[in-house]
Amino acid sequence: MTASAPPAVETTIAGLRSRLDAARDAGSTIALVPTMGSLHDGHLALVERAREVADIVIVSIFVNPMQFGPSEDFDKYPRDLDADRDALIGHGVTAVFAPAVDEMYPSGAVQIHVAAGAAGERFEGRSRPGHFDGMLTVVAKLLGIVQPHLALFGEKDAQQVYLVQRMVRDLDIRTRIEVVETVRADDGLALSSRNQFLGERQRRAARAIPDALEAAQSAADRGIDAVIAAAQGVIMGADGVELDYFAVVRPDTFQPVDDDHRGPARALIAARVGETRLIDTELLHIG
Repeated sequence: MTASAPPAVETTIAGLRSRLDAARDAGSTIALVPTMGSLHDGHLALVERAREVADIVIVSIFVNPMQFGPSEDFDKYPRDLDADRDALIGHGVTAVFAPAVDEMYPSGAVQIHVAAGAAGERFEGRSRPGHFDGMLTVVAKLLGIVQPHLALFGEKDAQQVYLVQRMVRDLDIRTRIEVVETVRADDGLALSSRNQFLGERQRRAARAIPDALEAAQSAADRGIDAVIAAAQGVIMGADGVELDYFAVVRPDTFQPVDDDHRGPARALIAARVGETRLIDTELLHIG
């Protein structure tokens, strides 16, 4: 593959394994960047980091039906494999794994899946029942298919990252999970495939989401009540933004912090701007 050519595409598990077995036998280090496509600079930051720490970089592109609820946007989710391949030109990607749904789930609905447990029923899990079971199941399948030395995830999806790390630890999966810092646009909005659904006015309104996290960060030395009040105050003053939740959790357990908590914490926010639901996160130090 030349630097100006798009990476090869593997659409079957057997084809990808054949390619990787040869690389693994040669002693190469393999990194996986799991995505659902619609690639943006946030994904490319994961790819760049993967290239720094591994010899072989695999980007998976698979819109996983298991993690979408009945009322969610599975059919609307943007899919453009050619554009995604073009976006990866020059980023050192060895191959794209882009399987069809029946390649990943040849028997239809799976009978055995990974359950996220109590940590997957809060926050995003409460708003999107079953989402994390589907996400963990497909990540477990991808880790089994690729058998990478490490897999890279973006910090913005903080609950997803926590659950993947917990799954890898609990199930003794021999893959290291590396988390890459959230990439933001010039206006502060975290990069997301769903940002493209925002109109110009909605985009300005959505700026309240990172503003709320910034307010929470500024209030952190005054305790958890001040953090929550500062963030909610920003959102309540923003037209066109409907708060789903704002929460502050312990990074090591993803449990909400106690009222007298002091030390590291993670702020989580989810809000709707029109029909578009956005999430974001920020690491805090309370008190």
